[in-house]
Amino acid sequence: MLARVWSAALIGIEAIRVGVEVDISGGLPGIAVVGLPDMAVQEAKERVRAALRNSGYVFPMRRIVINLTPADLRKEGPSFDLPVSVGVLAASEQISAELLADHLLLGEVSLDGSLRPVAGVLPIAAAARRLGLRGLIVPVDNLQEAAVVQGLSVYGFNHLSEVADFLRDPQRYQEIAIPPGESLPRRSPALALDLKDVKGQAHARRALEIAAAGGHNLIFVGPPGSGKTMLARRLPGILPPLEFQEALEVTQIYSVAGLLKHRGSLVSDRPFRSPHHSASGPSLVGGGSFPRPGEISLAHRGILFLDELTEFKRDVLEFLRQPLEDGQVSISRARQSVSFPAQFTLVASTNPCPCGYFGDTLQDCTCSPRQRENYWAKLSGPLMDRIDLQVAVNRLKPEEITHQALSEDSEAVRVRVQLARDRASARFKQGGLSIGCNAEMQIRHLKQWCRLDDTSRQVLEGAIRKLNLSARATDRILKVARTIADLAGDEVLQTAHVAEAIQYRTIDRMQ
Repeated sequence: MLARVWSAALIGIEAIRVGVEVDISGGLPGIAVVGLPDMAVQEAKERVRAALRNSGYVFPMRRIVINLTPADLRKEGPSFDLPVSVGVLAASEQISAELLADHLLLGEVSLDGSLRPVAGVLPIAAAARRLGLRGLIVPVDNLQEAAVVQGLSVYGFNHLSEVADFLRDPQRYQEIAIPPGESLPRRSPALALDLKDVKGQAHARRALEIAAAGGHNLIFVGPPGSGKTMLARRLPGILPPLEFQEALEVTQIYSVAGLLKHRGSLVSDRPFRSPHHSASGPSLVGGGSFPRPGEISLAHRGILFLDELTEFKRDVLEFLRQPLEDGQVSISRARQSVSFPAQFTLVASTNPCPCGYFGDTLQDCTCSPRQRENYWAKLSGPLMDRIDLQVAVNRLKPEEITHQALSEDSEAVRVRVQLARDRASARFKQGGLSIGCNAEMQIRHLKQWCRLDDTSRQVLEGAIRKLNLSARATDRILKVARTIADLAGDEVLQTAHVAEAIQYRTIDRMQ
């Protein structure tokens, strides 16, 4: 007899429906799995054989052919264990196959028949709803993750026998439903680092606020101990929480990567990823024989912090150029090509030279001009062009270090950031655009919302000549100026906004 069970495979973060066809016929006993299965899928036949016997069912001692369709799509991982098990039971007429046509099944099966959670359930649940399937059957540990998707009946089970009972008599079981927004946990300010811990550094704090309000890329340059890393790690504390649709995007990426710490809720805080400078290119942008998301995709809608930027290999940093411009990364392999979202804010820090004290007022630099030149050669011009805010951070004076006056806390700054983002969002919605922040604006948007008067144009033209700025760097100055205007509550760009944006091209002035 022939039975078909629906399951799914992941290509990037997109789910493709897979048909698990099980045919039982006469002949020598044996199991054949076809349809480009990987080793984990091939091993499913042994897990399924033991799981059925240990769950009280009969494993047919006949010829069994398991076909995974479409046949030209690579299938990987243990998530096909449950649909294969159910397919064998249905083909051998031990359970009813009536509900299999409009339900999708996922899950790893242990030898005793218990179900284990799998990665990537959230995007698969979204695909099941999009395909018009009525229900989704998953291990109980994946239940709340899948239930985030509205308009889909989701059922969670602990054991293979429970799935079989459900297929016989579905009326005995109740689906789980999570009201929209309830799966989004509240932000926990107690866990965030606070800006009030930072002493002085008013210029750097202002740049941090602008970066948060507009989603602009930022680099801090300064000697050791000046507070570069301390400032950067407090950026998440002044960012607004993710909106529901943004949280859904981020959670899908983390679901595919198998990094969801709490499977029953969406990721509510903006991601903050800080890879070590020994990271390789594929670990940064994603890759592998079957591509998986890298650090820039895990930082989607959040922050990618590269501490000690000049310690990264130059070829690794060059991988960032295209994602910074496009907001996504495309990975091509011989067998398949996938795209991952990568709309992140790059935040970096570095010393000004190998010894770290070039330009410091408290300690002399011991590096030669050639050493400094080689040090900065790791950062290419095209990469620096894509960093909007380049900020020099100086060491504090002794009296500033011992001063006990409290600085403004993160909550007060976050309120201003939220207001600025709300102004930008209202402007984008009025124009019928789905843009999240000013950093995502294109050239046509700059012509509409970043118009300059004669004085502002003269100031910008003077900066272009003096600093030898490229067209890309000029556009990014206009985006920063637009954010500064939003923070000030101004609809029209003024000369002061443009002039302040130009001040944040520190490295351009150094060179």
